[in-house]
Amino acid sequence: MFSQEKYLKALNFAANAHGEQKTPKGLPYITHLASVSMEVIHACEESKMELEKADKAITCSLLHDIIEDTSFSYDDIFNEFSLEIAEGVEALTKDKNLESKQAQMQNSIEKLLEQPYEIQMIKLADRITNLTKPPENWDGQKIFNYLNEAKFILSCLKNSNAYLSKRLEDKINEYRVYIK
Repeated sequence: MFSQEKYLKALNFAANAHGEQKTPKGLPYITHLASVSMEVIHACEESKMELEKADKAITCSLLHDIIEDTSFSYDDIFNEFSLEIAEGVEALTKDKNLESKQAQMQNSIEKLLEQPYEIQMIKLADRITNLTKPPENWDGQKIFNYLNEAKFILSCLKNSNAYLSKRLEDKINEYRVYIK
């Protein structure tokens, strides 16, 4: 499977890049990245994914929010890892220059559909990880929109990994209890 050295290199790079950032629940941000990578690792095992593809998926899962949420760039990832990893992380990065969340999501999915399945599946794992009890400050409309976004992600990327698609479908069904 994935080598400890590659995992630690990506994990340490991500921990350094995200620094003191916190999740909405106040945890160190690295906990989110570790959760996403855990989902990806398990999916790689369940799918009996080829080592090279698993390496790429797991590395990108740890790095997936760096361009979007830190001062590190595509070039930093390219220089530290590879062209394939930088392109994967770039495809997982929302374009915040687009005016609406809906346009950002559409653009994100379009970029991901140009990537191999091992990159697409990270978006499924990310949403699985995020579909927990919503933050207290979210109103019913925001929760409803987030659920619909999850359904959209699943409908577009479900073919990337059967295991993660089923996991996301289950999480969507569980998340419905938060709709008021």
